[in-house]
Amino acid sequence: MKKVIVIGGGPAGMFAALAAAEKGHSVILIEKNEKLGKKLYITGKGRCNLTNAGDMDTLFSNVITNRKFLYSAFYAYDNFRVIDFFENHGVKTKTERGNRVFPVSDHASDIIHALSRALEQAGVKVRLHTRAEGILTEEGHCAGICLSGGTVEDADAVILATGGFSYQSTGSTGDGYRFAEECGHNITEIEPSLVPFTTKEAYILQLQGLSLKNVRVTIKQGRKTLFEEFGEMLFTHFGVSGPLILSASSIVGKKLKKQELFMSIDLKPALSAEQLDRRLLRDFEENRNRQFKNAVQGLLPSKLLPVLIELSGISPEKKVNELTREERSRLTALLKAFPVTLVGMRGFHEAIITRGGVSVKEVNPSTMESKLVSDLYFAGEVLDLDAMTGGFNLQIAWSTGYLAGSSV
Repeated sequence: MKKVIVIGGGPAGMFAALAAAEKGHSVILIEKNEKLGKKLYITGKGRCNLTNAGDMDTLFSNVITNRKFLYSAFYAYDNFRVIDFFENHGVKTKTERGNRVFPVSDHASDIIHALSRALEQAGVKVRLHTRAEGILTEEGHCAGICLSGGTVEDADAVILATGGFSYQSTGSTGDGYRFAEECGHNITEIEPSLVPFTTKEAYILQLQGLSLKNVRVTIKQGRKTLFEEFGEMLFTHFGVSGPLILSASSIVGKKLKKQELFMSIDLKPALSAEQLDRRLLRDFEENRNRQFKNAVQGLLPSKLLPVLIELSGISPEKKVNELTREERSRLTALLKAFPVTLVGMRGFHEAIITRGGVSVKEVNPSTMESKLVSDLYFAGEVLDLDAMTGGFNLQIAWSTGYLAGSSV
């Protein structure tokens, strides 16, 4: 039996502690916050999208950075084992659009309570309000940790699961990067990911609070398409957000740091341009003596209509039976490609996850053990791993946490 210390009480840390305890080790889980899983409470808008029920190809295809590194971790503890774990610990789950898995209750707190009960049953000693200050190494192997106040806690193995640099109010302040660097590890460039965009156009601010469902978003760099996806989005006081936008940020974020990008929103993706034109003709024929502003009321959400009318260049008072083919063509083009200019991204305070972290080249993918310091393991967001929205980032946390803990 070994004495194992896990630093960080997030999803990766809790799963690492459970896996190490399952192996019969004596496990101490330290967390600087007043409770475990503080960031978990706010994931999925407080509902906790705990994993994705897609097949293995889906899991891998939704990992953005270093997906091959996760081969052993995903196969060691896959998404269906995660679902079974929570079902067996009293949390009924449901699968929603896009194979996103949530607790039936829609309460992230149920996930945390299940994990807390499991930790207690496994005999893991949880120490809250406890801050690590560094890793102790002796002749190339990990010997324990230093705590704030100068206290030293010896250990046979340490698992670093301190999270990233996003939502810093939850404790993700990048401590683990410093600990890893002090042990000789390289940290790749840290950037916010799964984060909203800021936009150029003044009319976007008029749309603040408007949520669009079932639209297609395309983002281009010149003529090159960088991202194209169907789903939901939201207009905000600074630009655009929502599931589609957050996913796009993980794909186009690096490009946007260097230049503005053009985004178009297909507001009627179920119709081709020709079909849409025919529908407009039909609607206008039924409303032939009405003014343009009144004849398009049923076409779009009311908040969007004034902006659409202004961008179309068509007089709001013009009778629809007087519209020219060119005017109708402009309207169709707007509905199929509503224009938005992306100028930047919001910061770490709004990022769901961090891109970058401990270089995976220096970590054994079969065990999560450091290649530089024996008996030092890594799990979760502290590593240079990130994925799309939809439960994939939490799956990375569960899988790497389990593999690290079971490898000690």
